[in-house]
Amino acid sequence: MLRMPHRVHCVLVAFLLGLLLIAGCEQGEEVRVVDFSKAVAISEPVADADGRSVLRAAVGAMISPKETHGVYLQLLAYVSQKMEMELEFVQRKTYAEVNEILGQGEIDLAFICSGPYALGREDHGFELLVAPVVQGAPAYYSYLIVNRDSPHQSLEDLRGTSFAFTDPHSNTGRLVPEYWLAVMGERPESFFRDVIYTYSHDNSIQAVAQKLVDGAAVDSLIWDYYSRENPVHTDRTRVIKRSEPYGIPPIVVAPDMPRDRVDQIQRLLLNMHTDPEGAVILNKLMIDRFVPADPAWYASILELQETVLPLREHGVP
Repeated sequence: MLRMPHRVHCVLVAFLLGLLLIAGCEQGEEVRVVDFSKAVAISEPVADADGRSVLRAAVGAMISPKETHGVYLQLLAYVSQKMEMELEFVQRKTYAEVNEILGQGEIDLAFICSGPYALGREDHGFELLVAPVVQGAPAYYSYLIVNRDSPHQSLEDLRGTSFAFTDPHSNTGRLVPEYWLAVMGERPESFFRDVIYTYSHDNSIQAVAQKLVDGAAVDSLIWDYYSRENPVHTDRTRVIKRSEPYGIPPIVVAPDMPRDRVDQIQRLLLNMHTDPEGAVILNKLMIDRFVPADPAWYASILELQETVLPLREHGVP
Protein backbone atom coordinates (compact mmCIF):
# COMPACT_ATOMS: atom_id res chain seq x y z
CA MET A 1 0.00 0.00 0.00
CA LEU A 2 1.35 3.36 -1.02
CA ARG A 3 1.06 6.28 1.42
CA MET A 4 0.95 9.82 0.11
CA PRO A 5 -0.22 13.11 1.64
CA HIS A 6 -3.81 12.74 2.83
CA ARG A 7 -3.17 9.02 3.18
CA VAL A 8 -3.77 8.01 -0.40
CA HIS A 9 -4.63 4.30 -0.50
CA CYS A 10 -3.51 2.37 -3.56
CA VAL A 11 -4.36 -1.26 -4.20
CA LEU A 12 -2.10 -2.38 -7.00
CA VAL A 13 -1.32 -5.66 -8.71
CA ALA A 14 1.58 -5.08 -11.09
CA PHE A 15 2.13 -6.84 -14.36
CA LEU A 16 4.71 -6.10 -17.00
CA LEU A 17 3.53 -5.07 -20.46
CA GLY A 18 6.51 -6.08 -22.57
CA LEU A 19 6.99 -5.23 -26.18
CA LEU A 20 6.46 -8.80 -27.32
CA LEU A 21 2.75 -8.80 -26.59
CA ILE A 22 2.14 -11.01 -29.55
CA ALA A 23 2.18 -13.86 -27.07
CA GLY A 24 -0.20 -12.06 -24.70
CA CYS A 25 0.15 -10.52 -21.24
CA GLU A 26 0.48 -12.40 -17.99
CA GLN A 27 -0.75 -10.89 -14.73
CA GLY A 28 1.93 -10.77 -12.06
CA GLU A 29 1.95 -11.08 -8.31
CA GLU A 30 0.78 -8.44 -5.87
CA VAL A 31 3.50 -5.97 -4.97
CA ARG A 32 3.98 -3.45 -2.22
CA VAL A 33 6.48 -1.20 -3.98
CA VAL A 34 4.74 0.73 -6.73
CA ASP A 35 6.58 0.86 -10.05
CA PHE A 36 4.81 3.26 -12.39
CA SER A 37 6.90 2.10 -15.36
CA LYS A 38 4.54 -0.88 -15.35
CA ALA A 39 0.83 -1.07 -15.99
CA VAL A 40 -1.26 -2.00 -12.99
CA ALA A 41 -4.52 -3.80 -12.43
CA ILE A 42 -7.13 -3.54 -9.72
CA SER A 43 -7.49 -6.09 -6.94
CA GLU A 44 -10.35 -6.33 -4.47
CA PRO A 45 -11.27 -2.93 -2.96
CA VAL A 46 -9.83 -2.13 0.45
CA ALA A 47 -12.17 -0.85 3.14
CA ASP A 48 -11.17 2.46 4.67
CA ALA A 49 -10.03 1.70 8.19
CA ASP A 50 -10.95 5.17 9.45
CA GLY A 51 -14.44 5.18 8.04
CA ARG A 52 -13.69 8.07 5.68
CA SER A 53 -15.41 8.35 2.32
CA VAL A 54 -13.38 6.73 -0.44
CA LEU A 55 -12.94 8.10 -3.94
CA ARG A 56 -12.28 5.18 -6.26
CA ALA A 57 -10.61 6.28 -9.49
CA ALA A 58 -8.93 4.72 -12.50
CA VAL A 59 -6.73 5.79 -15.38
CA GLY A 60 -6.96 3.79 -18.59
CA ALA A 61 -3.62 2.06 -19.07
CA MET A 62 -3.35 3.18 -22.69
CA ILE A 63 -4.38 6.79 -22.14
CA SER A 64 -1.06 8.20 -21.00
CA PRO A 65 2.65 7.51 -21.24
CA LYS A 66 3.80 5.07 -18.57
CA GLU A 67 6.06 7.71 -17.04
CA THR A 68 3.04 9.86 -16.16
CA HIS A 69 1.16 7.33 -14.05
CA GLY A 70 2.66 8.73 -10.86
CA VAL A 71 1.55 12.21 -11.89
CA TYR A 72 -1.99 11.01 -12.59
CA LEU A 73 -1.95 9.60 -9.09
CA GLN A 74 -0.94 13.05 -7.81
CA LEU A 75 -3.85 14.60 -9.71
CA LEU A 76 -6.32 12.18 -8.20
CA ALA A 77 -4.76 12.65 -4.76
CA TYR A 78 -5.19 16.40 -5.22
CA VAL A 79 -8.92 15.95 -5.90
CA SER A 80 -9.44 13.56 -2.99
CA GLN A 81 -7.53 15.84 -0.62
CA LYS A 82 -9.66 18.85 -1.56
CA MET A 83 -12.78 16.74 -1.01
CA GLU A 84 -11.45 15.33 2.28
CA MET A 85 -11.74 11.77 0.99
CA GLU A 86 -9.41 8.80 0.83
CA LEU A 87 -8.25 7.75 -2.64
CA GLU A 88 -8.30 4.22 -3.99
CA PHE A 89 -6.36 4.26 -7.27
CA VAL A 90 -7.08 1.32 -9.55
CA GLN A 91 -6.28 0.28 -13.08
CA ARG A 92 -7.12 -2.39 -15.62
CA LYS A 93 -5.31 -3.65 -18.68
CA THR A 94 -8.03 -2.98 -21.26
CA TYR A 95 -10.51 -0.25 -22.05
CA ALA A 96 -13.40 -2.70 -21.82
CA GLU A 97 -12.49 -3.66 -18.25
CA VAL A 98 -12.39 -0.03 -17.10
CA ASN A 99 -15.76 0.61 -18.76
CA GLU A 100 -17.26 -2.41 -17.05
CA ILE A 101 -16.15 -1.64 -13.51
CA LEU A 102 -17.15 2.00 -13.97
CA GLY A 103 -20.61 1.08 -15.23
CA GLN A 104 -21.06 -1.37 -12.37
CA GLY A 105 -20.19 1.31 -9.82
CA GLU A 106 -17.00 -0.40 -8.63
CA ILE A 107 -15.15 2.86 -9.25
CA ASP A 108 -16.39 6.45 -9.11
CA LEU A 109 -14.54 8.20 -11.90
CA ALA A 110 -11.97 7.49 -14.57
CA PHE A 111 -9.84 8.91 -17.33
CA ILE A 112 -10.96 6.86 -20.32
CA CYS A 113 -10.30 6.84 -24.04
CA SER A 114 -12.64 8.67 -26.38
CA GLY A 115 -13.65 5.50 -28.21
CA PRO A 116 -14.85 3.63 -25.11
CA TYR A 117 -16.70 6.74 -23.99
CA ALA A 118 -18.48 7.30 -27.29
CA LEU A 119 -19.26 3.64 -27.90
CA GLY A 120 -19.94 2.57 -24.31
CA ARG A 121 -21.78 5.39 -22.59
CA GLU A 122 -25.25 4.06 -23.42
CA ASP A 123 -24.44 0.52 -22.29
CA HIS A 124 -22.66 1.57 -19.09
CA GLY A 125 -24.46 4.79 -18.25
CA PHE A 126 -21.45 6.80 -17.13
CA GLU A 127 -21.53 10.59 -17.31
CA LEU A 128 -19.17 12.92 -19.12
CA LEU A 129 -17.51 15.23 -16.58
CA VAL A 130 -14.63 17.28 -18.01
CA ALA A 131 -12.05 17.10 -20.77
CA PRO A 132 -8.44 18.31 -20.80
CA VAL A 133 -7.23 21.05 -23.11
CA VAL A 134 -3.86 20.16 -24.62
CA GLN A 135 -1.94 22.56 -26.85
CA GLY A 136 -4.93 24.88 -26.82
CA ALA A 137 -7.68 22.45 -27.86
CA PRO A 138 -9.74 19.58 -26.37
CA ALA A 139 -8.80 17.40 -29.33
CA TYR A 140 -6.35 14.72 -30.39
CA TYR A 141 -5.46 12.67 -33.48
CA SER A 142 -4.49 9.24 -34.68
CA TYR A 143 -0.96 9.09 -36.07
CA LEU A 144 0.02 6.43 -38.58
CA ILE A 145 3.70 5.77 -37.89
CA VAL A 146 6.49 3.76 -39.50
CA ASN A 147 10.14 3.31 -38.71
CA ARG A 148 12.38 6.25 -39.55
CA ASP A 149 14.32 4.12 -42.04
CA SER A 150 11.24 2.61 -43.64
CA PRO A 151 10.57 3.31 -47.32
CA HIS A 152 6.80 3.47 -46.67
CA GLN A 153 5.19 6.85 -47.24
CA SER A 154 1.46 6.06 -47.12
CA LEU A 155 -1.04 3.58 -45.77
CA GLU A 156 -1.23 1.95 -49.18
CA ASP A 157 2.51 1.27 -48.95
CA LEU A 158 1.86 -0.89 -45.86
CA ARG A 159 -0.10 -3.50 -47.81
CA GLY A 160 1.25 -6.96 -46.98
CA THR A 161 3.25 -5.77 -43.95
CA SER A 162 2.91 -6.29 -40.18
CA PHE A 163 0.85 -3.79 -38.18
CA ALA A 164 0.16 -3.02 -34.52
CA PHE A 165 -3.18 -1.98 -33.06
CA THR A 166 -3.31 -0.95 -29.41
CA ASP A 167 -6.61 -2.05 -27.83
CA PRO A 168 -9.66 -3.61 -29.57
CA HIS A 169 -11.75 -0.67 -28.29
CA SER A 170 -9.25 2.10 -29.03
CA ASN A 171 -10.32 4.98 -31.24
CA THR A 172 -6.90 6.19 -32.43
CA GLY A 173 -5.23 2.80 -32.06
CA ARG A 174 -7.76 0.67 -33.94
CA LEU A 175 -11.01 2.30 -35.07
CA VAL A 176 -9.43 5.14 -37.06
CA PRO A 177 -6.99 2.97 -39.07
CA GLU A 178 -9.79 0.47 -39.70
CA TYR A 179 -11.89 3.34 -41.05
CA TRP A 180 -9.05 4.40 -43.35
CA LEU A 181 -8.92 0.86 -44.70
CA ALA A 182 -12.71 0.72 -45.07
CA VAL A 183 -12.62 3.82 -47.24
CA MET A 184 -10.15 1.93 -49.42
CA GLY A 185 -12.49 -1.09 -49.50
CA GLU A 186 -10.10 -3.12 -47.35
CA ARG A 187 -10.11 -4.97 -44.03
CA PRO A 188 -7.10 -5.40 -41.71
CA GLU A 189 -6.93 -9.18 -42.02
CA SER A 190 -6.76 -9.04 -45.81
CA PHE A 191 -4.67 -5.88 -46.16
CA PHE A 192 -1.90 -6.61 -43.63
CA ARG A 193 0.20 -9.75 -43.47
CA ASP A 194 0.09 -9.82 -39.66
CA VAL A 195 -1.81 -7.80 -37.04
CA ILE A 196 -0.99 -7.71 -33.32
CA TYR A 197 -2.39 -5.90 -30.27
CA THR A 198 0.13 -4.21 -27.98
CA TYR A 199 -2.39 -2.89 -25.36
CA SER A 200 -0.41 0.32 -25.03
CA HIS A 201 0.40 3.23 -27.32
CA ASP A 202 3.84 3.26 -25.68
CA ASN A 203 4.40 -0.32 -26.77
CA SER A 204 3.19 0.35 -30.30
CA ILE A 205 5.66 3.22 -30.68
CA GLN A 206 8.50 1.05 -29.37
CA ALA A 207 7.48 -1.87 -31.59
CA VAL A 208 7.78 0.34 -34.69
CA ALA A 209 11.00 1.93 -33.46
CA GLN A 210 12.56 -1.49 -32.92
CA LYS A 211 11.19 -2.85 -36.23
CA LEU A 212 9.09 -5.51 -34.55
CA VAL A 213 6.24 -4.33 -36.79
CA ASP A 214 6.22 -2.22 -39.94
CA GLY A 215 3.55 0.24 -38.84
CA ALA A 216 1.12 1.24 -36.11
CA ALA A 217 -1.62 3.73 -35.33
CA VAL A 218 -1.08 5.63 -32.08
CA ASP A 219 -2.53 8.39 -29.95
CA SER A 220 -1.06 11.76 -30.93
CA LEU A 221 -0.99 12.90 -27.29
CA ILE A 222 1.34 10.08 -26.34
CA TRP A 223 3.57 10.32 -29.42
CA ASP A 224 3.86 14.09 -28.92
CA TYR A 225 4.63 13.64 -25.21
CA TYR A 226 7.51 11.29 -25.95
CA SER A 227 8.70 13.45 -28.84
CA ARG A 228 9.15 16.34 -26.39
CA GLU A 229 10.09 14.63 -23.15
CA ASN A 230 11.81 11.34 -24.00
CA PRO A 231 12.31 10.97 -27.77
CA VAL A 232 14.46 7.84 -27.67
CA HIS A 233 11.77 5.88 -29.55
CA THR A 234 9.83 8.59 -31.40
CA ASP A 235 13.07 9.76 -33.02
CA ARG A 236 13.19 6.34 -34.67
CA THR A 237 9.70 6.68 -36.11
CA ARG A 238 7.96 8.91 -38.64
CA VAL A 239 4.35 10.09 -38.83
CA ILE A 240 3.08 9.46 -42.36
CA LYS A 241 -0.61 10.20 -41.83
CA ARG A 242 -2.67 12.19 -39.33
CA SER A 243 -6.39 11.81 -38.82
CA GLU A 244 -8.95 14.53 -38.42
CA PRO A 245 -9.33 15.80 -34.83
CA TYR A 246 -11.47 13.87 -32.37
CA GLY A 247 -12.78 14.75 -28.94
CA ILE A 248 -9.97 14.25 -26.43
CA PRO A 249 -10.09 11.40 -23.87
CA PRO A 250 -12.35 12.69 -21.07
CA ILE A 251 -12.91 12.15 -17.37
CA VAL A 252 -16.21 10.39 -16.70
CA VAL A 253 -18.10 9.48 -13.52
CA ALA A 254 -20.14 6.45 -12.55
CA PRO A 255 -23.92 6.64 -13.03
CA ASP A 256 -24.68 6.28 -9.32
CA MET A 257 -22.34 8.96 -7.97
CA PRO A 258 -24.25 11.52 -5.83
CA ARG A 259 -25.01 14.72 -7.72
CA ASP A 260 -23.41 17.02 -5.16
CA ARG A 261 -20.18 15.01 -5.32
CA VAL A 262 -20.16 15.11 -9.13
CA ASP A 263 -20.58 18.88 -9.07
CA GLN A 264 -17.83 19.31 -6.49
CA ILE A 265 -15.33 17.23 -8.45
CA GLN A 266 -16.18 19.11 -11.62
CA ARG A 267 -15.62 22.49 -9.95
CA LEU A 268 -12.28 21.34 -8.57
CA LEU A 269 -11.06 20.18 -11.95
CA LEU A 270 -12.32 23.21 -13.84
CA ASN A 271 -10.44 25.51 -11.46
CA MET A 272 -7.37 23.35 -10.97
CA HIS A 273 -5.20 25.45 -13.31
CA THR A 274 -5.79 28.54 -11.12
CA ASP A 275 -4.35 26.84 -8.02
CA PRO A 276 -0.51 26.84 -7.94
CA GLU A 277 -0.43 23.28 -6.60
CA GLY A 278 -2.86 22.08 -9.24
CA ALA A 279 -1.10 23.97 -12.03
CA VAL A 280 2.17 22.16 -11.30
CA ILE A 281 0.46 18.79 -11.67
CA LEU A 282 -1.26 19.79 -14.90
CA ASN A 283 2.00 21.10 -16.33
CA LYS A 284 3.67 17.74 -15.72
CA LEU A 285 0.85 16.10 -17.68
CA MET A 286 1.10 18.71 -20.46
CA ILE A 287 -2.53 19.70 -19.79
CA ASP A 288 -3.43 23.39 -20.11
CA ARG A 289 -6.63 23.13 -18.08
CA PHE A 290 -9.89 21.20 -17.86
CA VAL A 291 -13.08 22.40 -19.55
CA PRO A 292 -16.70 21.18 -19.51
CA ALA A 293 -16.91 18.39 -22.07
CA ASP A 294 -19.51 18.35 -24.82
CA PRO A 295 -20.93 14.96 -25.93
CA ALA A 296 -21.09 16.35 -29.48
CA TRP A 297 -17.27 16.26 -29.62
CA TYR A 298 -17.45 12.47 -29.74
CA ALA A 299 -20.20 12.05 -32.34
CA SER A 300 -17.74 11.54 -35.20
CA ILE A 301 -16.41 8.43 -33.47
CA LEU A 302 -19.86 6.86 -33.71
CA GLU A 303 -19.85 7.64 -37.42
CA LEU A 304 -16.56 5.77 -37.81
CA GLN A 305 -18.06 2.79 -35.99
CA GLU A 306 -21.04 2.74 -38.35
CA THR A 307 -18.66 2.39 -41.29
CA VAL A 308 -16.32 -0.15 -39.72
CA LEU A 309 -18.74 -2.45 -37.88
CA PRO A 310 -20.23 -4.14 -40.98
CA LEU A 311 -16.70 -5.03 -42.09
CA ARG A 312 -15.80 -6.44 -38.67
CA GLU A 313 -18.80 -8.74 -38.95
CA HIS A 314 -17.07 -10.36 -41.93
CA GLY A 315 -14.38 -11.86 -39.75
CA VAL A 316 -12.56 -9.17 -37.76
CA PRO A 317 -12.91 -9.80 -34.01
